[in-house]
Amino acid sequence: MQFRPHFKEYMWGGRKLGDVLGKPLGNGTSYAESWEVVDHGEDQSVVDNGPLAGRTLHSLVEEFGQPLLGSTASQFPLLLKYLDAQQNLSLQVHPDDDHAAMLTPPDRGKTEAWVVLHADPNSVIYAGLKRGFDRAAFDRELQRGTGHLCVHQIHPEVGDCIFIPAGVVHAIGAGLLIAEIQQASNTTFRLFDWNRVGADGQPRPLHLEQGLMVTDYGRGPVEKQVAHPTDRDHVERLVVCNKFVLDRWTTSFSHDFPCDGRFHMLTVVQGAVRIEHPLMSDPLGRGSTVLIPAERETLALDAIEPTIMLDMYLPGGP
Repeated sequence: MQFRPHFKEYMWGGRKLGDVLGKPLGNGTSYAESWEVVDHGEDQSVVDNGPLAGRTLHSLVEEFGQPLLGSTASQFPLLLKYLDAQQNLSLQVHPDDDHAAMLTPPDRGKTEAWVVLHADPNSVIYAGLKRGFDRAAFDRELQRGTGHLCVHQIHPEVGDCIFIPAGVVHAIGAGLLIAEIQQASNTTFRLFDWNRVGADGQPRPLHLEQGLMVTDYGRGPVEKQVAHPTDRDHVERLVVCNKFVLDRWTTSFSHDFPCDGRFHMLTVVQGAVRIEHPLMSDPLGRGSTVLIPAERETLALDAIEPTIMLDMYLPGGP
């Protein structure tokens, strides 16, 4: 299944989602996010191909359940998006599952990972508190408007992967185009917003108490992920955690995509690939995403030029 992109416009966005990834943007200049696969409240992916065209992802989860997901769930558990940061995003933190369950209404926690697709010179990612900053010290700097000085900085390059578990303070800096995989949650506590104002001329609200409560003060600075080989020469593992697995395919050839009892989200970040299936008449180009259900036959994937894809799925077996 392919879905229509679900766009979000925020003050820090731009037009790279269209210019670089070929997304069908309107005339605005602040397209910040393209949600590729989502089932979260009113934010719904809508099928764009085949006999299920027009259906929301949530309606498919309700109808098909385990054949789609590979497990029993009331909601699709992951969210895939692209982000275009033309300005710094706010310094923020997300709750874990336990803290998010206490919200009104309850939500999932938000553990996430990023893969850098474009980086302007001198771009920065902020990820993880520097050593020695406990709650009191971090709170003091936030009150002074200097909270960003407490956070470790990374100078990213194209292809870098950054893993952000729930509770880690972070911000995506200006000049970055990112692919993000995360839990299906949209709970964010904003800690610092670079002293800027929103479209109404007022500072955007902060969530200091909530954010300080869910911050993990013991984790420390975050570094770039080290890619690990797998038993397939064309696949390397970027992230494995209890919420998702993130693999990267790099290939110029054809490969079988076997049935392992789990759904997979594939998104092309470079090149183009053809999936041999009656519903997939056109190749997937850069920025294109497909959801492969858990119950399926083995698929043939044919890279029609040098191609890099991200493959995202749940850990463990079906």
